[in-house]
Amino acid sequence: MAGATYDVLGIGNAIVDILVQTEDDFLSENGLTKGAMALVSAEEQHALYDKTGQAIESSGGSAANTLAGIAALGGRAAFAGKVMDDQLGSVFAHDIRAAGVTFDTAMANDGAPTATCLVLISPDGQRTMQTYLGACVDFSTADLDHAQVEAAQVTYLEGYLWDPDPAREAFFQASRIAHDAGRKVALSLSDPFCVDRHRDGFMAFIAEHVDILFANEDEILSLFQTDDFDAAQERVRGMVGIAALTRSEKGSVIVSADEIISVPAAKVDRVIDTTGAGDAYAAGFLAAYTRGHSLKQAAQLGGLLAAVIIQQIGARPSASVQHLLQDLDG
Repeated sequence: MAGATYDVLGIGNAIVDILVQTEDDFLSENGLTKGAMALVSAEEQHALYDKTGQAIESSGGSAANTLAGIAALGGRAAFAGKVMDDQLGSVFAHDIRAAGVTFDTAMANDGAPTATCLVLISPDGQRTMQTYLGACVDFSTADLDHAQVEAAQVTYLEGYLWDPDPAREAFFQASRIAHDAGRKVALSLSDPFCVDRHRDGFMAFIAEHVDILFANEDEILSLFQTDDFDAAQERVRGMVGIAALTRSEKGSVIVSADEIISVPAAKVDRVIDTTGAGDAYAAGFLAAYTRGHSLKQAAQLGGLLAAVIIQQIGARPSASVQHLLQDLDG
């Protein structure tokens, strides 16, 4: 699109991940739902962390991971999210800027500390997340840079940030700014439990404000309260211009008004950690989409980047991936 400074601006939770490898027995012994994200207090998170082994700290957050992926592919990326002016806040800001992402949101000087997510990685690569949102929940319309939204081809909104009221209002304002500037708005549903909490609100927001929807199979089934993927696919087709629906080893399905495109999953030798697979898919899709590639090519790049991510520890590329987009550009 003409005059865009950024391919994608992401708005989401600014979180530092604490990655720990664990066993399934540990999850059941502590009453955790495998593969799900739960919001917890700082005290609950610390109590669980004290029971775990060696950990790796890594800047995370769903939308932030997507923007880091876009930058790694060679795209122009910016991120907006709230951290405290504390040690972990400085770690987050350093890491996302080092990844090539513009990050200008002012740090908070008082209130809750920077958000953390305890990521428990099972032997099969599934991740179970215990998230303390901390300073994230203070993101509001005051933190929106109107000029930055206007300068992005796509503003990408993270469904997890729908929980706090001030951030939700920022989503509405950002979508209005983007559309007034002739830009696109994308939303990631983030988690089926997030959808369960906010189904009606999501449905209305998607119908009125979203151009591109990202959801995995569980999330889209939850949104429409069905166990029939084909039925959900048809429902979403009438709501949004483009829906990118991921189905793990079954690949992905792109639904638009004109066509339904099924794209097989990219080849994977060994699944190590599924943390950030959906974030990486959105990164690949949006990087290709904003370069003017077809929806099929966008889905293929999304699948390729997701395949890279699930064969490593951590949600951001640990090796160069820029060639993946360059190959599409020809």
